[in-house]
This record gives sequence, structure tokens and C-alpha cells, in this order.
Amino acid sequence: MEFVITGSVAYDYLMRFPGRFRDHILPDQLDSLSVSFLAESMRRERGGVAANVAYTMKLLGADPLILATVGNDFGDYRRWLEEQGLRTDQIVEIPDELTATFFVSTDLDQNQIANFYSGAMGYARHYSLESRNLTSAGMVMISPNDPTAMLSYAAECKRLSIPFAFDPSQQLARLDGDDLRQSVPGAALLLCNEYELAMIQNKTGWSREDILGMVDALVLTLGKQGSVIYTDGDEIPIPAAALERVDDPTGAGDAYRGGLFAARMAGLSWPVCGRVGSLCSAYALEQTGTTTHHFTVDEFISRYEGVFGAEPSLAGLCKPEAAHSEV
Repeated sequence: MEFVITGSVAYDYLMRFPGRFRDHILPDQLDSLSVSFLAESMRRERGGVAANVAYTMKLLGADPLILATVGNDFGDYRRWLEEQGLRTDQIVEIPDELTATFFVSTDLDQNQIANFYSGAMGYARHYSLESRNLTSAGMVMISPNDPTAMLSYAAECKRLSIPFAFDPSQQLARLDGDDLRQSVPGAALLLCNEYELAMIQNKTGWSREDILGMVDALVLTLGKQGSVIYTDGDEIPIPAAALERVDDPTGAGDAYRGGLFAARMAGLSWPVCGRVGSLCSAYALEQTGTTTHHFTVDEFISRYEGVFGAEPSLAGLCKPEAAHSEV
């Protein structure tokens, strides 16, 4: 069974501001805000939520498939993905567009200000699971993408009885209450952070209990406080993994998701899946860029045991052929 990730594939421009944004924003002048921050460094990296999640899953022995639209500047990125062992046959190139691009500045407190240019991502709405012969997928992750595409994938998964994980995150600003009422109920997983959960509740009028009754599992990330997984009436706290250093926060949430899904596809329990995600997030935080962290499965297991203790079931990460279709 295929694990299909729909979402953005993008180039990331990562900048560093050698101060604190809050020192240059006047709260009583927000209605006329006009601020420029001089970055001291910038680098271009490969990114996009779908590619980021797939990259970390691959490190842990999984074999996800990316369904995305990209532009005519994607050639070097495609070659790189294939060098990592990731399949690219469902990444569709749009000839007259540029690949989506993410611009973000990070300050000394790891706060971020970002802009995202959708580019070729806007064409994702034209490529359904059926049109790409992906109706046998065992799980579809619906991650930030063209908003119309996200809603279409959720509806298609429901119609075809394909389990799906819904991760609206950066696109919550573009989804209204009706969009969320249409897409969230029936999801196998809903993934969000505390602020995003509050936004969903505010836009829909749902309580947290309402949401827990609509999905099989809610994965709530809490930054430095770790995460919580709610499923089958259980509340499973997941601690944050100890960091060797903090380099850049961009992509930490995507790495968490990659670890969580790779572990779940290998048949591991929810507490272990959460801790695998937590450790993958730490690896990403320790590097600049969303796909620059690296480890072998053996290295990962060794560090996991040093942080969380021995866990024999992690041996399943070495056997992607044993992946389960149920997430």
C-alpha cells in the first residue's frame, strides 16, 4: 500500500536577522506597520512540506510517494530527490511556472517572519488521486498546498474510502469555517499546533471534544513542551527530545511528521511514534535547512535509546517492506 503525500515542493530562502523582531514593532502602530529587517545571511535550500516529510520518512526506511506540482526550474531538485531514493514520477512539472518559493527571516529568539509564493503549486487542484492512478493508496497525507487542492483531496479520500491525514497548518489563513467543516471530519489524523487548533475551533465553533469525536487521532505539537497524541480516548504526552544545539527552526514540524508517519507505517505504537517524531524534529532543529539533517537507522536508534531508553520495536524501522497500511 502506498503512502502518498500531497502538498508543496518548494525552494526555501532562509535569512537570519541579528536582532529581535519584537524590538522593532510598535504595538500601537500595527494599523500602519511598515518595517524592514536587514538580514545578515541568506541561503537557498530545498523544501516544501511534502518533500520535507518524505525526506525524513525515507531516512527511517519508509518509501513515500510525493504528489505535487512544480515549475520549470525544478530539474536540480528532482535529481537530488532521486539521489535520496525518493520517487518523482508523481511530481508534475508545469512548463510556464516557477516552483513555489518560501522566504523566511529568523531572529535571535527563533521567531520567524515569512512569505510564500505559490507558483506552480497553484496547479495542484488539476491533479486528482484518480487521474494519477493512486486510488489504491493506503494513506494520503494532505499537507499545505493549493487550498482548493487540499479540499478536493479530502473529499476524494472520503469518496474512495482512503484513510487520510489532514495537516492544514500554514494554509489555515486561507481556509474558512465551511472549508474545515467539509474536510476535517472523518480524517484518520488531524495534525496542528496549539495556535492552529485554536484557529480551527474559532472558525468552526467546535470544541476540542467535538474535534476528537470527528477524527481517529489528533496530533498536537507544543514546541519546546513536546507534543500530545489524542486517540481512542487516550491522551499520550510526548516529551521534546534533548537538543545538541539549536541552529534553525524551519522544517522541525515537518521532520516530526516524517518520523511519526514512518514509525506508524512500520507498525509501532503511538507513544513510540511520537518519540520518533520528537527526535526527528531535534535533528532538523540542529541544522539550517529542512532537508539537511541526516542519520542512518542505526544512528537514530542509538540516539533514541540515549534520550528515551531502549525500544526493541525500533528494529521495524529497518524493514520498509513490513510497512502497514493502517495509520
